[in-house]
Amino acid sequence: MLLILIREFLQDIRKQKLRTFLTVIAITWGTIAVVLLLSFGEGLGDRMLEGMLNAGNQMMIVYGGQTSKTYEGLNIGRPVRFTEEDVDMLARSIPQIEMISPQYGRWGMHLRSEYASTTTYGEGVNPDFSAMRSMFAVAGGRFLNVRDVSEQRRVVFLGDNIAKRLFPDVDPVGKNVFIDHVPFTVVGVMQEKFQTSMSNGPDADRAIIPHTTFRTMYGSRTVHSLLIRPTDPMNQEIVKDELARILGAKYKFDPTDERALQIWDFIEAEQISRRVGLGVAIFLFTVGFFTLMIAGVGVANIMYVAVKERTREIGIKKAVGARRWHITSQFIFEAVFLALLGGGIGLAFSASVIFGVRSLGLDEGAWQFFGAPVLSEFTMLMTVGILTMIGFIAGVFPARKAAGVDPVESLRYE
Repeated sequence: MLLILIREFLQDIRKQKLRTFLTVIAITWGTIAVVLLLSFGEGLGDRMLEGMLNAGNQMMIVYGGQTSKTYEGLNIGRPVRFTEEDVDMLARSIPQIEMISPQYGRWGMHLRSEYASTTTYGEGVNPDFSAMRSMFAVAGGRFLNVRDVSEQRRVVFLGDNIAKRLFPDVDPVGKNVFIDHVPFTVVGVMQEKFQTSMSNGPDADRAIIPHTTFRTMYGSRTVHSLLIRPTDPMNQEIVKDELARILGAKYKFDPTDERALQIWDFIEAEQISRRVGLGVAIFLFTVGFFTLMIAGVGVANIMYVAVKERTREIGIKKAVGARRWHITSQFIFEAVFLALLGGGIGLAFSASVIFGVRSLGLDEGAWQFFGAPVLSEFTMLMTVGILTMIGFIAGVFPARKAAGVDPVESLRYE
């Protein structure tokens, strides 16, 4: 049966070469539009999400604010400032906290190596900072560890850009660098990363030292902020409520005072970013889908023409005993075959474009706000499904018309 359908389809193509060619081209173009729009859209979404996560991976930054409500007879306008003791207190009191780090900050930190000198924004943190801020060391180095903090070691972790400025063409790990005239040993350099969200400049220009060393060196009494990662992103609201309750009890402010604590919630930002990415994907899919639907009209048109031109042939088949489903399946098969033929060519062309672009070896800067296209299995399966649906819909109505042909009247058809 299948061989008969294919043979009749090929015979029809030979009779309508130009019309079939134009229809296949339309389906091919529609497929290219769908696949490329979705692939480049997914690449853009992934890139933007990567840039956001590289600034803060499922964490919250908590800043001390200023009270805006009276509490236990105390006036409004009182500043709220954190200390290192708050880190241990919160870690013990809130089981939903997985990681927590104090964060000191200082602009104008002067760094000098034997090759160059520069100024930057320096920070004092603990080892949990690495995972929360996606600051990982290149091979041969490391981030700060527990002993660095407990022993107040003079060690520094450098961002990749500042490391290149201080140690051009030299491996910085193990080398000495003076920070505000105090010698430090470089223990690691950050892996290059893409970052779209930042505070006080990009991480590539940071100098990171143990928070205990920072406190001793600069005499800081309060920390700049607290970095916190919940055990599960779903626990973010629980953690926020507990932070307000515990810190409110210690620093005497109303837990409902939204200005007493200022929270930069990267978990919420990630959720928003994913929703935006989904919205962009739906929009791009809609544009491509309607392009394919227009091509489907072309398939339906050629099927109607085929029914008209083969009316006499259909009548003969029905006169010798062909059933309705024989006639119907023939035209539906031809429509689906045309759709899948054009779709296959479109998929092959789109895949060659995508893999060609990815193989160009462009540097990170070329894709900084664009993202390399991604040809996912979901995109391919969805495209094939849409093509099959369009082919079926484009063929079913001409097929019903063909199946309804009166054998007697059709034999008179010229």
